[in-house]
Amino acid sequence: TEHGLELRDIGGQGPGGALRPEFVKGSLGYRRQHGGGVRQALARAVRVKGRAGLRVVDTTAGLGRDGFMLAWLGCHVHFLERSPIVAALLEDGLARAGESAELRDVVRSRVELTCGNSLELLPYLAAKSPRDVIYLDPMYPERTKTALVRKEMRWLRHLVGPDQDSTQLLSFALTCAQDRVGVKRPKGAPTLDGPSPSFEIREKSSRFDVYITAP
Repeated sequence: TEHGLELRDIGGQGPGGALRPEFVKGSLGYRRQHGGGVRQALARAVRVKGRAGLRVVDTTAGLGRDGFMLAWLGCHVHFLERSPIVAALLEDGLARAGESAELRDVVRSRVELTCGNSLELLPYLAAKSPRDVIYLDPMYPERTKTALVRKEMRWLRHLVGPDQDSTQLLSFALTCAQDRVGVKRPKGAPTLDGPSPSFEIREKSSRFDVYITAP
């Protein structure tokens, strides 16, 4: 459309409406300006404060909200997204953000996107160039009250399906991260199978399980 690449439900089988990443305006634009900066839970989980140029791999990029926020805060973020459809939407959203004077330098110098399976890509990327932080945001478990699930999440679940390899991805991430692994989980959800987190950071509806990998 004139607004950019978007996904629309024209057959009545999906969540309805349209899906299009937006980094300049909307909720993420507001979050960039008023979300708490390095004091917000995401930034504390990754430990952004005082560490300019932190190298982060977002292994479950989706529409790029958290990863882009980290790039805005100064991290170098490599997005990995296995769905070609979602990756195309994200690529277009990043390109549009790159046309903004406010975000041009962020997109050009701190953001990279690769479409592919993180289980295959992560060891290769880590061997090629060490990464400080590996970030995982696996698909949230199904809820019984579907009205509580944001339309964006319903779209992604409809496209990608449930994450069946989260435990394996965490295992890979723990061997690849130089400093830590951050895993975003819904409030009340169990931790991923594997070692216990070093600590957790709680928000109102979600939390971050943090695994320290630095010696």
